[in-house]
Amino acid sequence: MAKKIGACHCTFGGLRQDFTTGDMEMVFKIHKDSRQRAKKISDAARELDLTISIEKYAEKRSLDANSYFWLLAGKLAPLINTTKEEIYREYIKGIGDNFEIVPVRLEARDKWIRNWESNGIGWVCEDLGTSDSDGYTNVICYFGSSTYDAHQMYQLIQLIIFDCEEQGIETATPDELARIKGLWDCG
Repeated sequence: MAKKIGACHCTFGGLRQDFTTGDMEMVFKIHKDSRQRAKKISDAARELDLTISIEKYAEKRSLDANSYFWLLAGKLAPLINTTKEEIYREYIKGIGDNFEIVPVRLEARDKWIRNWESNGIGWVCEDLGTSDSDGYTNVICYFGSSTYDAHQMYQLIQLIIFDCEEQGIETATPDELARIKGLWDCG
């Protein structure tokens, strides 16, 4: 069973070869904000047989962004006769690149959907219809915003800002939006 021992922000530094053994070394430069985590990972790695995965770095979303979304959703919901949770669930589906399509046995479909949606309000799962495989249906499973990077959270905020402005709801001033956007660091 896999156990995650940590993560840190780094850039690829290149490959080196040990000419004595022929082994290759992969070199990474650790960013100063990850120095402590990298030391802990290195200490743990000395005692373990490791499998290492490398992922593209993405800034985590700001908690300020999450709070701002829910503030606006609470103002918008009564004007369009819905709940802030339903607004959130609909916007989740509009983000893109935040879902998987999974073939599920017909008899397991309802249980699959219940289990997926038990992860949280934004974990939306819908039946798309029959699959090419007999006895299966395809379901689209959306990941909630707790998994979003800064760019995806920015898209979510932009969706609600647009709808709020359409309804005459005051949103943040341009300076406030610039400050929040700066926290997201997504250009």
